[in-house]
Amino acid sequence: MLTKKIIFILFAVLFSCCITAQDISFENYNPQSTLVVPGHVINRAKFPFIDVHGHQYSMANQDLTPVIKAMDTLNMSIMVNLSGRTGDDLKKSVQNIHDHYPNRFVVFANISFNGNVGKKGWIEEIVNQLERDVKNGARGLKVYKSLGLRDQDVHGERVAINDARLDPIWAKCGELGIPVLIHAADPKPFWDDFDADNERWLELKTHPRRKRSATNPAPWEQIIGEQHSMFKNHPKTIFINAHMGWYANDLGTLGRLLDDIPNMNVGIAAVIAELGRQPRFAKEFFIKYQDRILFGKDSWKPEEFPTYFRVLESKDEYFPYHKKYHAFWPMYGMDLPDDVLKKVYYKNALRLVPGLDKSLFPN
Repeated sequence: MLTKKIIFILFAVLFSCCITAQDISFENYNPQSTLVVPGHVINRAKFPFIDVHGHQYSMANQDLTPVIKAMDTLNMSIMVNLSGRTGDDLKKSVQNIHDHYPNRFVVFANISFNGNVGKKGWIEEIVNQLERDVKNGARGLKVYKSLGLRDQDVHGERVAINDARLDPIWAKCGELGIPVLIHAADPKPFWDDFDADNERWLELKTHPRRKRSATNPAPWEQIIGEQHSMFKNHPKTIFINAHMGWYANDLGTLGRLLDDIPNMNVGIAAVIAELGRQPRFAKEFFIKYQDRILFGKDSWKPEEFPTYFRVLESKDEYFPYHKKYHAFWPMYGMDLPDDVLKKVYYKNALRLVPGLDKSLFPN
């Protein structure tokens, strides 16, 4: 009797496994590649590098030692903390850096636009505060994607990125000689139909709040166009377009934009998966625009940096990305020349961001 019961349980388990395999969802389908090709994980960058798109949200008070240990493992010499805030918070972060690791971090200031644009005296006040922040140690200005997406003026209207009321801010950055690193909008598929043809289907399925209607709060093309208009209106100001302006999947268009907007540069944060699936074309692009591209990562997850190193440095084939919902396709190495790597890793940042310690890097 006991034997029959055991047989029945085993049969039920096997039947259940078969049903599960038949009904597995795309979210759970994650096959291990059987392809055997030369290649290896690169845990440490070939050259010291600057991460121009870092975030340490508690820098004013945090112990920076664990961050430094991870940076040293990766060969990251300087992190640009874009979350420097403003006023006393920024001064505290600068002081923390000065007291412990004075040449390893710098901070960018931030501005709160929501509900403020259009207030009497606000623009004069914020420009003066920006000047004080730079005097207190800020090396640039970081603009979050809320501008153009969520930020509203005093009348409850969406603030366009090229709103003329903001012109004094961008002009002041040019006058002070600091770059503006700006994140505008999100990937274009977030605005597209949520269907089987949407390449970001998995990301939208697992992160449904990222989905927008075609006009929420404005068409994607309009928001991106506002950003480019703002760049052109302020040719004396240096802009670093975060996430390659969401054109890493269309490098031909991005190249035409770089040709048309000489004060625009791009950072590769969070779009390495786009580059890793077009290694030959991307390599040509990096060689052509080698003076306009900067290394950045965005989220502080040290275990994800090796994907960036491997795509940029190696000629490896068909290796996995670190996050399935960003890219369900394999990566390929671009095998960039050393002189191009050095510019992407540190030389361009040393030229665009004031006050970085050049002694930390080779010539």
